[in-house]
Amino acid sequence: MTTIGDRVRQARVASGLSQTALAGGSLSPSYVSLIESGRREPTDSALALLAERLGLTVEYLKFGDQGPVEARARLALDYAQLDLVSGEFAAARDRVLAMDTSIVTRSVRIKAQLTLASAHEKLGDLDSSVAILEPLVQELSESGDMIDLALAATALVGDYMESGDFGRAKEIGESTLSALDGSGLTGTDEYLRLGATVLWVYFARGDLVFATHRAAELVREADRLGTPRGRGSVYWNAAVIAEQRHDYSLAKRYTERALALLDDGEISRDLPRLRMHFATLLLRGDSPEPGSALEQLDLAEPEIRLLGSQVDLAEIDTERARAHVLLGDAFTAVTHARSALDRLAGETRLEGADAQVVLGDALYALGDKDAAARAYSWAAEMLSMMTASRQSAAVWRDLGDRFYGSGEVSRAAVAYDRALREAGYPANVPTPVRELWASTTG
Repeated sequence: MTTIGDRVRQARVASGLSQTALAGGSLSPSYVSLIESGRREPTDSALALLAERLGLTVEYLKFGDQGPVEARARLALDYAQLDLVSGEFAAARDRVLAMDTSIVTRSVRIKAQLTLASAHEKLGDLDSSVAILEPLVQELSESGDMIDLALAATALVGDYMESGDFGRAKEIGESTLSALDGSGLTGTDEYLRLGATVLWVYFARGDLVFATHRAAELVREADRLGTPRGRGSVYWNAAVIAEQRHDYSLAKRYTERALALLDDGEISRDLPRLRMHFATLLLRGDSPEPGSALEQLDLAEPEIRLLGSQVDLAEIDTERARAHVLLGDAFTAVTHARSALDRLAGETRLEGADAQVVLGDALYALGDKDAAARAYSWAAEMLSMMTASRQSAAVWRDLGDRFYGSGEVSRAAVAYDRALREAGYPANVPTPVRELWASTTG
């Protein structure tokens, strides 16, 4: 049976402390040795000192995981994790907030903080998530708890990405990857997942050349050292980079590989979202495969309904509409596009602009050119209210093609100009030339 002495010794070794360091100025090293050997029963005051230095509780040193407070806390966190998996994000948040993390071990407290941050993020409360993760990342970096540091940093990078602070996301991601590499953790799932998340930072900043280079490096590291789940995460993100470079053949190969690696029966949001991404790829490129795309969307939808959001479901509707336009079934396409817009009602989102473009295509295919023009115009208005990004540039390009095809050349020119600007190519006309244009048109 595990004794108090066993738990003290195990915790001390795990913390990298000698008996002298653990004893500090209040206890003697020989007293610590006697406790660890089981030859001395420590007093509660001595246990309190040891617990504080080890980041544990007196209850844990006495009873281990079977202590009543620790057991209840772990059970509450297990339920909170189930809430997150089932999409009950508010319930997960409330469970953790109801816990008293001041009386549990440090490992349970860290897990509680990560769970609470995840619940806030999924509820869209990025400020609360960042407020938890920033000090936690600092604490874990100073203590050298590298695995937990990787988990916290990955979540924090994601939060900053979502909020548009790419500079801070890059800073945290790269510094943590360097620390993990220095600790010999290159190739672990935690390292690869963080590395894959940082790829999104490069992509969002427009650094596609470096993102492509780094993606190839991560693929090699994953194939050499990673587990199936870690490798799947890397392949998925590498596929996104390849897609943005319009290398759809490579993107599809990477995505097929990721699907094979991640389809392990474990319930998560990763696999259905990956299927959604694969469906998007199948609808693009020189030889679209709308039938296969619909099969992937059908496989993704049940789990998205369980684990995802209305935005996720709207994306499924939009891609279904796009597939039916390609299949020549414009009536069904209109139904799905309008379903996507209903899910996004009242929100100004890129997904809504994309759905309006697809709705316009379906209406145009039905011969209702006036309604199609209204849908395209709505898309343009929505895009005008959004922050510039490479994703919005792609939708502006799509919109420009529609305007041009319907004979609205001036609106097409405006849309193409916005696409170029938001992709990072602003106008660069010398002042004298602009003045000459103005005098000519005047």
